[in-house]
Amino acid sequence: MTNSGALSAEIRHIYLGEGHHAYGLHHLNQLQHALQSATRAEAQGLSPALVLAALLHDVGHMVHDLGHAPAEEGVDDRHEGLGAAWAAERFPPAVSEPIRLHVAAKRYLCATEAGYQAALSKDSVLSLALQGGPMSPEEQRAFLALPYAQDALTLRRIDEKAKDPHAVTPTLDQFLSKCLAAALGTQASAAQA
Repeated sequence: MTNSGALSAEIRHIYLGEGHHAYGLHHLNQLQHALQSATRAEAQGLSPALVLAALLHDVGHMVHDLGHAPAEEGVDDRHEGLGAAWAAERFPPAVSEPIRLHVAAKRYLCATEAGYQAALSKDSVLSLALQGGPMSPEEQRAFLALPYAQDALTLRRIDEKAKDPHAVTPTLDQFLSKCLAAALGTQASAAQA
């Protein structure tokens, strides 16, 4: 089992080291967006695993060497896959899978929900084109059949709303102390089953 102290230190290193970089074309940074996402997830009464997924959903942007705005260069950094792979080494699927699927959830919502794509921010529209655009009906059916699709849709809706540069949130350490033990406890329970 992963040591929660070491994991907390690793997350702090990533977010306090790289989290000051701009979040897309918004007037906030990666850490602010992560904390707002976790705050919204917690306010909705979601599980500790999904709160942690909300906190970490964009970690993939901070664990690659493609720069801080690859979409502006026409490059899909595939942050959902990078983030999910990073999370899967440390957490159960209840954390890593919503991270892996949150871009697919955006593509699904653009295809199925009237007005969703029109309400996307400029950088989300830019990245949508790089990520494959709205899903086809076949892709929609395949997405909905995935075990964590509903959690990914919930995460995606949180993601879109967590872009207020003036939001007040708990600190990174507060979320880590609340969520890590619960998420690792889930992992330990699953390993013992």
